[in-house]
Amino acid sequence: MPRYKVTFQPAGVTVEVDPALFPYGKHGQPGSVLDIALAHGVEVEHACGGVGVCGTCHVLVTNSADSLSPPTDDELDVIDAIPAHTLHSRLACQAVVAGDVTVTVPAHNHNAV
Repeated sequence: MPRYKVTFQPAGVTVEVDPALFPYGKHGQPGSVLDIALAHGVEVEHACGGVGVCGTCHVLVTNSADSLSPPTDDELDVIDAIPAHTLHSRLACQAVVAGDVTVTVPAHNHNAV
């Protein structure tokens, strides 16, 4: 299996991940942006524990959105309730990495739902 690079901004941290090692932890979908972030010391708020219902793990995909799993209708419903969401918004706990990607963790994630 190919390895992927996931870059987290504004921290400027890039990690190389091996999908054969997913899941890294028990937060979010196996191989999700949240799973990868927490396993590599990148803090991403996740009040609901990564089950996709609170919106606190909101991230903005700044490069290669097609390298993530497509959002489900449930994820899109949660994103719609997040203040300042954009067309590039995803829930880190639900977005499974399938290629190189860059995400920005907003400075103030908070429980939106």
